[in-house]
Amino acid sequence: MRFIGNVIEKLQRHPKRVVFPEGEEPRILQAARQFYALRLGAPIVLGDAAKIKAVADGLNIPLEGIRVINPPISEELDNFANRFFRLRREKGVQALEAREAMLQPNYFGTMMLAMHQADGVISGASHITSSLLRPLFQIIKPAPNITTASSCMVMEVEDTRIGEQGVLFMADCGVIPDPTVDQLADIAVSTAQLARHMLGVRSRVALLSFSTKGSAAHPSVGKVQAATAMARRKAEQMFLEADFDGELQVDAALVREIADRKLHESKVAGRANVLIFPDLNSGNIASKLVRLVGHANAYGQILLGLNRPAADVSRGSSAHDILGVAAIVGVQAIDYQKLYPGADAHLPGE
Repeated sequence: MRFIGNVIEKLQRHPKRVVFPEGEEPRILQAARQFYALRLGAPIVLGDAAKIKAVADGLNIPLEGIRVINPPISEELDNFANRFFRLRREKGVQALEAREAMLQPNYFGTMMLAMHQADGVISGASHITSSLLRPLFQIIKPAPNITTASSCMVMEVEDTRIGEQGVLFMADCGVIPDPTVDQLADIAVSTAQLARHMLGVRSRVALLSFSTKGSAAHPSVGKVQAATAMARRKAEQMFLEADFDGELQVDAALVREIADRKLHESKVAGRANVLIFPDLNSGNIASKLVRLVGHANAYGQILLGLNRPAADVSRGSSAHDILGVAAIVGVQAIDYQKLYPGADAHLPGE
């Protein structure tokens, strides 16, 4: 709780509005209530008001301070539908289809984010990942100078020798199945940016493989080596405070003694606070193993490379996990233009 406690304290000084499209989900209501009770900002839940009240009453959750919006009867429905139609008509979307899309909470919540009626959006507790990613990618523009949208998990483990006092940023664990060299470099840089922003220290980024510095030969190893070099160049151009090394096995990335045996000199090996996986299989499996076997607090998926802050939580997330994700997204919103200079310049459809 060290890391997330610091995040909560920062957000209490700069409260934000976070929209939760899955307002009828019990864990979402519990997280929204805690968000308000901890003075983190204004939680907004979407759904049928009567159903939300019934769920809240069953859990003894007061709805005071939680704004409830039902998209089909919202006064913003026509405006949002018109915006979406203007945004997507070149893709063949018709006016009726645009209205039907805005009846869906994830589309409505994403449009609230795009229209500055919310500072962040969080979904996924009861829906598959694509149900949030689709509206995000259709409505929210990529952040300036970013070509790859990806995601990361923030892990908080008990062993403070791991990562940054027990905190690790792990990517990509949720979006790109088999990243190219360019995409892998972008994932590394975007995650390093977020880690630098959230931790306040220099990011030490390990690009992982089953090989350490040529101990094995395979095309996937070459991809990681090339992505490491490209990430270094991109970070230098951005004046990002980060060190990159790869390819590294995970033990060489995290354990100083093993790193000392396998490498002569590295600013990252044995001290990594950011882990970049070569593909989605390894990233997703590793993040769930750390959470389940290592009993880590897991916060994510935090979405990277978009013009506005968003997160896609796991259907296995607890209310505590969702609250932590909401706090991270809120803190991102405080200084989002520092993360992505020039972000959030225009409304959709303009």
